[in-house]
Amino acid sequence: MSTTTLYFRDGSSDKVYRAAIEPRGAGYVVNFAYGRRGSTLNTGTKTSSPVAIEAARIIYDKLILQKRTKGYTLGPDTMAYHDGSKRVTAIRPQLLNPVDDVEPLLEDNLFYLQPKHDGKRLLLHKKGGDVTGINRRGIECGIPESIRVAAMALSGDFLMDGEAVGETLHAFDLLELEGSDLRLIPYRTRLMKLLHVLDSGEQMGIQWVVTVAGKSAKRVAFDQLRQEKAEGVVFKRIGAAYSPGRPNTGGDHLKFKFVETASVIVNAINAKRSVQMAVWENGKLVPAGNVTIPADQPIPQVGDIVQARYLYAMAGSGSLFQPVYLGVRDDILPGECTRDQLKFRREPEEVAA
Repeated sequence: MSTTTLYFRDGSSDKVYRAAIEPRGAGYVVNFAYGRRGSTLNTGTKTSSPVAIEAARIIYDKLILQKRTKGYTLGPDTMAYHDGSKRVTAIRPQLLNPVDDVEPLLEDNLFYLQPKHDGKRLLLHKKGGDVTGINRRGIECGIPESIRVAAMALSGDFLMDGEAVGETLHAFDLLELEGSDLRLIPYRTRLMKLLHVLDSGEQMGIQWVVTVAGKSAKRVAFDQLRQEKAEGVVFKRIGAAYSPGRPNTGGDHLKFKFVETASVIVNAINAKRSVQMAVWENGKLVPAGNVTIPADQPIPQVGDIVQARYLYAMAGSGSLFQPVYLGVRDDILPGECTRDQLKFRREPEEVAA
């Protein structure tokens, strides 16, 4: 009736989990199998006796959701993809802290301004004839074929950092070049070296992120990006080194968002291309409203982690107001989909009270 195979790989751990609804007598049972990939799997059942198909479906969906929230994945996307090996690397990206007040950064000539793209963090490692993608968790990941081809068109070996939007990588940093580690040299120098790499071949899949310097130019760019309803802006200290991870506070690389985004878990699939969203609170999944899936994108599965843009979250219901679906995130852990990431605003009835 229904079968799902899920995988989990982290370090030396490489596991597989299979769940299935199977007919048994006048009803149905939900069976499962699990173990190390390539080995003989252990088996079991979630139904000691046959149940109605409706009950079996509820048990089955809950089982899949539990595994997805623990980090299991369904497998590669169906689009043209160069799939990574899922190997955990020692490479970690530098993460940004948010700021509420941009005025000091707009006035400080020691900071560049860049647009913040609405995509997935992606480090691109080219060595010889191999091109590997690495996500924000430091795990090798699939990359669109267009980005792989673009990397092969550029000269030399390199490790660059950027944001992947669709089939384009918006590159903003260069960490390694021809075997040399560039992380400790000033950002302005890394940026110039990145430009030279991108100028070394004709391609369209990797684009340089526009970088603005100077008080007046930054303010013009900031106002224009806000009018264009961009996701936000990033400020980077011109002379800063590249430091993996996220500082406890502040730092040399900061972000300011014009709109809110949240990572949420798909809790159910509705009719008319809509899914229910949920987030974790006190160890339980709580509702976060519904979001419509655009016609040109596949409907995510229960348990998938997806990204949504929204205006604010309503304090009473927890629902995201005017959510816009941005896509599935395979680089976010389920535990990161928490209620405290949301930006709340009181609902009209609460204000009136």
